[in-house]
Amino acid sequence: MPGTELFGDEERKEVMDVLNTGVLFRYNHDAQRKGHWKAKEFEAEIAKFTGAKHALAVSSGSTAVSTMLAACGVGYGDEVIVPPFTFIATIESVLLAGAIPVFAEIDETLCMSAEGIRAVCGPKTKAVLLVHMCGAAADLDGIMAVCKDPGSGPGGIMLIEDTAQALGATYKGKHLGLYGKMGSFSFDFFKINTCGEGGVVITNDDKLNTTAEHFSDHGHSHQGDNRGMEPHYILGTNYRMGEINAAIGLAQARKLPYILSQQRKHKAIIQQRFAKIPGLAFRKQCDDAGDSATFFHLFFPDEATARSANTAMIEAGVGGAYWYDNMYHYIKQWNQLKELKMPFRTVAHELGLPQDLKTLKFPKSDAVLSRLISFNIRVTWTEAELNAYLDKVEWAVRMAMKGVPA
Repeated sequence: MPGTELFGDEERKEVMDVLNTGVLFRYNHDAQRKGHWKAKEFEAEIAKFTGAKHALAVSSGSTAVSTMLAACGVGYGDEVIVPPFTFIATIESVLLAGAIPVFAEIDETLCMSAEGIRAVCGPKTKAVLLVHMCGAAADLDGIMAVCKDPGSGPGGIMLIEDTAQALGATYKGKHLGLYGKMGSFSFDFFKINTCGEGGVVITNDDKLNTTAEHFSDHGHSHQGDNRGMEPHYILGTNYRMGEINAAIGLAQARKLPYILSQQRKHKAIIQQRFAKIPGLAFRKQCDDAGDSATFFHLFFPDEATARSANTAMIEAGVGGAYWYDNMYHYIKQWNQLKELKMPFRTVAHELGLPQDLKTLKFPKSDAVLSRLISFNIRVTWTEAELNAYLDKVEWAVRMAMKGVPA
């Protein structure tokens, strides 16, 4: 992924700033840290880049989602609409909040559809936890209309954005994560920017930001300079980001414009090349210019052809992601969820799930993912490397597409 391609002197410099002071904690120790506040600088960099009023750095993309749910008041028995295609952390965060996940179908955007969300809305629906999967926007106009529908109850349904994979992506010129009450990004090892483990929550809401900040640090209100003796208005937990992770994230965040420009340039080359293959289709884009271009997606005519292409790509040494069989990104093989295998009893065990996940079918999602193969778009490809890679992918695709009507 892009972040791991670009480690260099910039990250080392920021980390050494921290190590040279010995202050690994993000709060207090003002004199000892010699002016280095990496978490605060990292937050400011992300806020500036996205145009968000507030950004809060936390320990992971997963804790970022948990922080959003807590700040938005999602808890005991609240139903939260989620996709069956996402990293399973999205669902785990809902369960750990004491809320109940309700699954809605996806479409060719690779995200939940407005139609899918509307079909599972009910009187207990508190929020839509919208995942902008694989770096590009969902149908925000359609989904926001569902959330604001008068039939959704007083005040409608909260929209919360899990934007873990879509840092830098926009919709109609506005960054993803700013359409809902809050948005979150992941900075783990496999994201467009990485700091090893980390996450950021963004919002334009002052009150939600304050609640998130307090919740993520055991309820500390950060008033004054005597930590632990300031007022505590709520309970919380420890989701803080440390200064070393923040230092790496800060250096990485400054590279975002370059990363995005390179990815989008390479995506355009790939798109032009594969558009010449009859019968092949591509991801439905709600705003093509706003795609972060982290992945390229190929839709084949049917499952058999997609599986054939996947096999050929593996043989050629350029295996992509065949999400339909993926253990941790599609509900088909989430047996641990279907049987609610948790090490402790949860609200979901007490109240039960409104959908029987052992028998529930997702025909529309199956139809999408069974035909889809994705591969990463690298930032550091030279022209020769990109062409050599695409030669192998194209060979595999054309081998699979033999006999498919033009």
